[in-house]
Amino acid sequence: MDNSNKKVVLVTGSSGLVGWGIKTSLNAETDKQNEEWVFLSSKDGDLRKYEDTAKIFEKYKPTHCLHLAAYVGGLFRNLKYKSEFFDYNMLINMNVLRCCKEFKLVKVVSCLSTCIFPDKTKYPINEQMLHDGAPHPSNEGYAYAKRMVDVMNRCYSSGSDCIFTSVIPTNIYGPHDNFNIENGHVLPGLMHKCHIANSLNGNFEIWGSGKPLRQFIYSEDLGKLMIWTLRHYDETSPIILSVDPEDEVSIADVASIIAKNMSFKGTIKYDTSKSDGQYKKTADNAKLRSLLPQFEFTTIDSGIQKTVKWFTENYENARK
Repeated sequence: MDNSNKKVVLVTGSSGLVGWGIKTSLNAETDKQNEEWVFLSSKDGDLRKYEDTAKIFEKYKPTHCLHLAAYVGGLFRNLKYKSEFFDYNMLINMNVLRCCKEFKLVKVVSCLSTCIFPDKTKYPINEQMLHDGAPHPSNEGYAYAKRMVDVMNRCYSSGSDCIFTSVIPTNIYGPHDNFNIENGHVLPGLMHKCHIANSLNGNFEIWGSGKPLRQFIYSEDLGKLMIWTLRHYDETSPIILSVDPEDEVSIADVASIIAKNMSFKGTIKYDTSKSDGQYKKTADNAKLRSLLPQFEFTTIDSGIQKTVKWFTENYENARK
């Protein structure tokens, strides 16, 4: 293999859910590319510090970057630590993108989230609506920090040979997720709750009414799409990576699917004293479909089945 045009892809935050999805997708590829993939974790350095970030770039000399690293958590953690979510994510993004420019990378793809879109908006939301209003107050610290990545991409692309772009996935789930009930995202948190309810012969309690609607994307599907974006998507403007709008499901729906796959026979109860958060944030994946019309997404039933199987088999070592 000719190494003269070899890509060195640096993946920040790769120990998380999306990083595992990318690793799994790469391992499944039969047509191997002339690429070296470097998967970073927090042990490699603190991306909130410019000096640590620059040392990482100097060490690995990447040509490309998939920027996944972020300070993240579920609804209730976002509500409790707004300033930390803003400060830490701003520092991480500024340092990584600055180094991508200073070390003259060919391309950097940053990972955003649909929760950064305006709270009050028309649906479905699309890429052009990102800055049309304030995000939901429950996650404004995280949302505004992540929105600035899009602004930074446009500013950094100006006068630079490096392509700065971003993807906006909907709610991600799958093996290797964070199954912490309070600090994790909704679907893995529900799986852990259901597991505990099963072991105690208790109720499966859902925080909120169960009515909010979400589009869930399986982590290995997102891994494939992230790799495709790195190799083929060269616009500065972001692209939504999502299942189709008609595949949106309620929290109550996914709770029922989880209960079925975990053989839960007890009662599902809804604690309506807890916040529902944003009711819906339906995303339009028309841009993605125009470029990859035949892409087949894992169904929510199949994805939950696979994730439940992984969680139960790896319960002792899963992040909880």
